[in-house]
Amino acid sequence: MGLMRFLVTPPQAVGPQVANQVCFAGIDRVAWPARVGIGEGELLLDRAISESGSLLLPWHVKGHGQPILSTASLIERPEPYHLPLELARGTISQLCNQMAEWQLIGMTIPKPASAKVAESIKQFGHAAVNQEDRTACSRLSQQAIEIALDASNQLASAYVEQSMTVRRRVGKLLSFIGGDLGHSPLDNRTAKQFLNTFNAALIPLRWRDIEATEGSQSWDLPDKQIAWCAAQGIRVFSSPLLQLDTQGIPTWLYLWEDDFDNLQSFVNDFVSTTVKRYKGKVNFWQAAGRINGAEVLSLSEDECLQLTALVVEQIRSLDPEKPVLMSINQPWAEYMRGRAIDYPPLHFADTLIRGGLEIAGLVLEINLGYTPRGTLPRTLVELSQQLDMWALLGLPIFVSICVPSSHEADPLAQYQTGFLPEKPNSQSQQAWVARAVPLILAKSFVRGVIWNQLSDNEPHDFPHGGLFDTQGRPKPAMKTLGAIRHAYLK
Repeated sequence: MGLMRFLVTPPQAVGPQVANQVCFAGIDRVAWPARVGIGEGELLLDRAISESGSLLLPWHVKGHGQPILSTASLIERPEPYHLPLELARGTISQLCNQMAEWQLIGMTIPKPASAKVAESIKQFGHAAVNQEDRTACSRLSQQAIEIALDASNQLASAYVEQSMTVRRRVGKLLSFIGGDLGHSPLDNRTAKQFLNTFNAALIPLRWRDIEATEGSQSWDLPDKQIAWCAAQGIRVFSSPLLQLDTQGIPTWLYLWEDDFDNLQSFVNDFVSTTVKRYKGKVNFWQAAGRINGAEVLSLSEDECLQLTALVVEQIRSLDPEKPVLMSINQPWAEYMRGRAIDYPPLHFADTLIRGGLEIAGLVLEINLGYTPRGTLPRTLVELSQQLDMWALLGLPIFVSICVPSSHEADPLAQYQTGFLPEKPNSQSQQAWVARAVPLILAKSFVRGVIWNQLSDNEPHDFPHGGLFDTQGRPKPAMKTLGAIRHAYLK
């Protein structure tokens, strides 16, 4: 029941690494658990249900790396599908739908982009009538995908230009480009570069770092960082006060893993102490992070919701003048490929909002190009559509990001993850920043972008995700972020 077959040409296009990232999703883009196998030139997908949906997987595209591509919605049938052809159909359909939506809001479609779209459709037509020749069908489908992604980049650039032109008629945007201050005080050179790039700072307030031993708290570093921000006149974001992963939870808390009442008490005490200490000094409180799909302390999804609600209410009661944000990790829910989840990311956030909590905004954490704990690479059209979907909740959006600049081993990284694309470098990191950050900021509901790892030379969550290398030198992406800030923001 639920078996679907896809012909893969050439067969090496889907190896074990790619197969591990395959998922099948419904119209809401939420992944369903499925078993994936590789046969002789075939990809096999076995599901517990027989409903139609879309296949999503990483696919190498010349000039575009290895982004996640999607088929259109497919029905279950005995005959196999031609995978490259269906990926071309899905990519072009998504592109045309986005182009139509942008036209409806008044965007002028550039002629070169329109020509590219028409050319991709033409190539897809040639592929569709050559299905008997698998090699020719695959080659033509691949060309159609490449042209479609070229067109999507052109359309995204036009969207940014036209959207920013309209919004800046009343002046530069009142948005933020912020950076994590890291785990040590900045030297003078780094501080100068930080201030030239960012107009906001993220203060790390991880419970694990502040209270490594139960009852013994160290506030020296955050005290200095918050004082520095005040002296420089820049806005302050807290990191999530409750970060439900192995890097956010102190190890001693696991002694109380089976006692939820005491867990709540410990959480309440830490949050109360932190908020009282920095009341009036933090401009934006992040209540909780990495809470959707959390796998620590044997917490159920409902218990994660309860803890999040507790933190939000505690902050609101102690510092009612400052906005409280909630952070959502992996908004595309890659973690749902292998296990059943009752609350996908959007539903998790919606449940809390409908519960009457006074949440002022959402932070979408997108650590792009990492697997399994991060977000797999996405096209610009897919990124735009994901942001638009979160805007339906009616709250301002902040985006917390990092992107790798190398594929080498990283001894200081807390999570030793894999990479997609396979060999990122400082140029690919910079190129993503140059294309995607303006697109994010062009959305009227987005209030800011926060780069969540400063340096590769101190402990960090994701390999090579910092803006300074191990020698303390700024990467090209740092300069690009500064240029974006000065071009668009106050």
